[in-house]
Amino acid sequence: MTDSSAARPLTVPRSTWLALSVLLLGVAMALLDTTIVNVALPTIRTSLDASEATLSWIVSGYALAYGLALIPSGRLGDRFGHSRMFIIGLTGFTLASLWCGLAGGPTELIVARIVQGASGGVFFPAVTALIQLMFPALVRGKAFAVMGATIGFSTALGPIVGGLLIEAFGVEEGWRSIFFVNLPFGVIAVIAAVRLLPRIVEGRGSTGVDGLGLLLLSASLVALLVPLIQGEDAGWPLWTWASIVGSLVLLALFALWEVAVVRRGRSPLVPPHLFTHGQFTGGVLLAMVYFAAFTSIFFTISIMWQSGLGHSALSSGLVSVPFAAGSIIGAPLSDRLARKLGRTVLAIGAGLVATGLVAVWVLLVTVPGQDLTHLVLAGPLLLAGMGSGIFIAPNTQFIVATVERSEAGAASGVVGVAQRIGSAAGIAVIGAVLFGALDFPPGRPTPDVVAEVFTTAASHAMAVSAGLAILAFALVFALPKRITH
Repeated sequence: MTDSSAARPLTVPRSTWLALSVLLLGVAMALLDTTIVNVALPTIRTSLDASEATLSWIVSGYALAYGLALIPSGRLGDRFGHSRMFIIGLTGFTLASLWCGLAGGPTELIVARIVQGASGGVFFPAVTALIQLMFPALVRGKAFAVMGATIGFSTALGPIVGGLLIEAFGVEEGWRSIFFVNLPFGVIAVIAAVRLLPRIVEGRGSTGVDGLGLLLLSASLVALLVPLIQGEDAGWPLWTWASIVGSLVLLALFALWEVAVVRRGRSPLVPPHLFTHGQFTGGVLLAMVYFAAFTSIFFTISIMWQSGLGHSALSSGLVSVPFAAGSIIGAPLSDRLARKLGRTVLAIGAGLVATGLVAVWVLLVTVPGQDLTHLVLAGPLLLAGMGSGIFIAPNTQFIVATVERSEAGAASGVVGVAQRIGSAAGIAVIGAVLFGALDFPPGRPTPDVVAEVFTTAASHAMAVSAGLAILAFALVFALPKRITH
């Protein structure tokens, strides 16, 4: 590169943008699978005779395994190379997708989804870390904006793709096809990754993975998630509350252990000093709460639309089109707005999401279920989608840019696990609220009664999602007004 080109930091080699496209294909697959399954839940329940708790596990189990794999994978990427971790994880994700499609029962599907989620968690930290390492500072925001658009669009597109596949292949085989669709894209992405991704290793001096730390963190999260998912079905017996208390104790032990690991001169699972940065800590909390609100709305709407209102899977998927459109509109604006407005862009994004979800809740409360249409919900979901597109990329950039380049993978893992914990906990809580609020009168209910009961239950669940979005908006102001690098 000549001196004159070096003076133009906005000039990025074509090969770097091609490498980004490979990374984003992996992002699209992982995020698509967080929501594509939502529209298939009613058909999975019918086909496999699955319980309500099983439906929550299919979604939350994926998110939890995804989150638990993120931090150690980020550390391994720092040590051995993020490109290598991306290829390994994406290969596992593709094979696990095949297993999900072939599952013969609810338990096998849950296990396959957990493996699929864990594989996604292996390759996802490499995406953010490689963007941080491949792109100069002045261009990095654009790369993160494209990533944000991919996240928002893929998450919202999932129900549409799922609806189309179920419509095309029927109830019995349609839900299997939502997993099989990953196979060709996975093969293409793995081959392209081998050829195009750079071999960047920033932290060869780091030591191995903190096994006990991972065990303590995993046990804490499982102890929290199990009662959240099973508690409603079981009637909230004593063991559910004991498990929640136990999860907090295990989390405290995990924090103490991580400090002890650092004092011994070893590499912790979560470097405690990352949390000495107020921006990083605030961003992690914000990411957790925001994703709890963000991903749970599709779970609620999909079940209400099909099981309650009697619409098809395709019709259920089409409800999310305005949200996807809003994400496409908002994401390209995020980088320019972030450079101009700083933290204010996050407030605008989170505020639009909160406003949109509150409006959806109002509609569910005031409009009879039989009168709900795509058009009725389109405006609020478009608004929320625009906010999500504006919010996601700058939030990630604000957080990861606060740490050293050699710890980009670890920071990405912490942020990612916060997002996935938020998603898993959000689905668990929303599922408990939604199914717990289903109160049918004695006898065989008419379609109108079913619609009314499901709409009422969905309004309760949406109220929780809206409340979380409002909390996320408040947490934005814990972040610094601007980042300087």
